[in-house]
Amino acid sequence: MSFLSQTLDRVKPSPTVAVTQLAAELKAAGRDVIGLGAGEPDFDTPDNIKAAAVAAIEAGKTKYTAPDGIIELKEAICAKFKRENGLDYTPKQISVSTGGKQVLYNALMATLNPGDEVIIPAPYWVSYPDMVRLGGGEPVIVEGERQLGYKITPEALEAAITPKTKWFIFNSPSNPTGAGYSHDELKAITEVLMRHEHVWVMSDDMYEHLAYDGFEFTTPAQIEPRLYDRTLTVNGVSKAYAMTGWRIGYAGGPEHLIAAMRKIQGQSTTNPSSISQWAAVEALNGPQDFLADRAEAFLRRRNLVVEMLNACKGITCETPEGAFYVYPSIADCMSTTSAGGAKIATDEDFCKALLEEEGVAVVFGAAFGLSPNFRVSYATSDEALKEACTRIARFCDGLS
Repeated sequence: MSFLSQTLDRVKPSPTVAVTQLAAELKAAGRDVIGLGAGEPDFDTPDNIKAAAVAAIEAGKTKYTAPDGIIELKEAICAKFKRENGLDYTPKQISVSTGGKQVLYNALMATLNPGDEVIIPAPYWVSYPDMVRLGGGEPVIVEGERQLGYKITPEALEAAITPKTKWFIFNSPSNPTGAGYSHDELKAITEVLMRHEHVWVMSDDMYEHLAYDGFEFTTPAQIEPRLYDRTLTVNGVSKAYAMTGWRIGYAGGPEHLIAAMRKIQGQSTTNPSSISQWAAVEALNGPQDFLADRAEAFLRRRNLVVEMLNACKGITCETPEGAFYVYPSIADCMSTTSAGGAKIATDEDFCKALLEEEGVAVVFGAAFGLSPNFRVSYATSDEALKEACTRIARFCDGLS
């Protein structure tokens, strides 16, 4: 009898974490490595937010809190949802967790039974399918169309829904593609969901404030108010506020779902960090003007990376609407051999050889459920991005 749970056989370690760790290990060993694997802004947390954390420490706000968040943070989240999304929630409808990932995990653990299906558009964030499996459910993957920027169609969603479908996970702008659904595109998706009252919506809005070229962010319950009672609207402070290490995510949803998620959290991690919660209060209630400045910097980086990658032999890179990722296709690089002698049969082969021969760490497309591609995070300096793309071009030129 195995000592370890059989549930672990259904999941695998996070590839994005693995790539980031490998890049760090190679750097520590003296290798010249540019890491483009982590979805983490290179900007610092704003000073007013850091000051709020220090003030919380000095005021002795370092004790346990309510399992799913202090009332001050829940009120700030309610105000944010109303101000930016036109959604009305009360504090009893808010859950605060240790990062957005725990919010999603709690919701799936609280609702899934064996055999329940969860529809996930691909390319997807690497953790979605494995969290579904950990909860006992079955991920149902619907591939996005490249000519549509890797977005799914209403027809594809309709075809995937069965009587066993419990959740539809929606992420816009997307990790890993940066694709954003327009108002009309999302409206068409919600019209499908309205025809299937047993399907709940989990909307991962983590990249809400990173939108470009006039793209206007919207979220499902905002587009279709009749979905409000079966939608969990998820967000957090990690990306927009450069607070990845502070670990604060949150969600608004029906009270009975939030109560179930609270039960899961109360028997696992209890509450998020009290200090981080007070910092998040300041993040949501404090000045927001820096968000536009940082989005402008990410837009400049996006344009730089898209232009340079499209100039590489064998690479085609779409221009995404948001987030800080691009997801170039390398279909024309398959069945080749690198200058260093590596056989390139898959996107994982491509990324492994790229790291070994040029010292550029990216994440292979199969990790996100659609190949042959790779993901670049451009949440780093312009100089590092230019050098990385130069190395990628050199690598591609050496393929034969």
